[in-house]
Amino acid sequence: MPWASRADLPVRGGRPRPPVEGSRKGGREAAGGPGGPPYLLFLTLAAAASGQWLNYPTAGIPRTSDGKPNLSAPAPRTSGGKPDLSGLWEPTGEATSSFAGSTARDPKFSDIALGMKDGLPLQPWAAELVKARRAELNKDDPDSHCQPLGSVKMHLHPYPRKILQTPGLMVILFERDTAYRQIFTDGRPLPEDPQPGFNGYSTGKWEGDTSVVQSIGYKDGTWLDVSGTPLTYASRVTERFRRPSFGRLEIDITVDDPKAYTKPWSIHLNQSFAADTDMMECVCLEIEKDVPHLVGK
Repeated sequence: MPWASRADLPVRGGRPRPPVEGSRKGGREAAGGPGGPPYLLFLTLAAAASGQWLNYPTAGIPRTSDGKPNLSAPAPRTSGGKPDLSGLWEPTGEATSSFAGSTARDPKFSDIALGMKDGLPLQPWAAELVKARRAELNKDDPDSHCQPLGSVKMHLHPYPRKILQTPGLMVILFERDTAYRQIFTDGRPLPEDPQPGFNGYSTGKWEGDTSVVQSIGYKDGTWLDVSGTPLTYASRVTERFRRPSFGRLEIDITVDDPKAYTKPWSIHLNQSFAADTDMMECVCLEIEKDVPHLVGK
């Protein structure tokens, strides 16, 4: 199904679906891109949308007396007593976004250093790289070219993601480009000198009620945000996942990348449980026509 009229789809959880990737590129509205007349795309999507579970009750979740999801209920736990992080999650943030019709996104998606008093501790070459990328209006952002984004930027992305927690393995399914990430919790060590990857290589363990994930092996050239903040192969990324209530997920991320930064730095993210809906299949390259028009400054 074409992405170009995603914003025309039915609402999910009482809110509009985030729109197509193409609507962000060039700042165009979702149905007004080069893929054809908006009404034709709407008709195409209207027929397909009925097959999506965008407004279907989520089974097995706590609810209030009026049947609404009780997001303040205690977090679920596994048979082993640890918090169960499983569920469909979305960033918490204002609904104002260059993604036309988006529900919410973490403001750090545009600039991961937002709120840092002294900014990021960039190495001189990395500071020049970010400056150059911004001067070119971030036209080489991997998101605009339908490339994989890496685990950190995917935490910030507006589209939902689903966590599946099982013994020995946690899987994160991403709506954006129908992608996935594996976090092994079976006690294996991180690989030595791994082949570089977009998501790196991740292992996790529990420290009390916090799932601590260590990741290495990211590809050089990775962007952490729309502004072009870099990540290199020399990095080690630590994520700390907590679920203080049923409807809230907290993630603390520490980036230790001595090649790009003078010292480690951290950010805090909040995500909310998306009840009574589900992910959609989204393929970034389907009818993609924007890349040749991304000319920068």
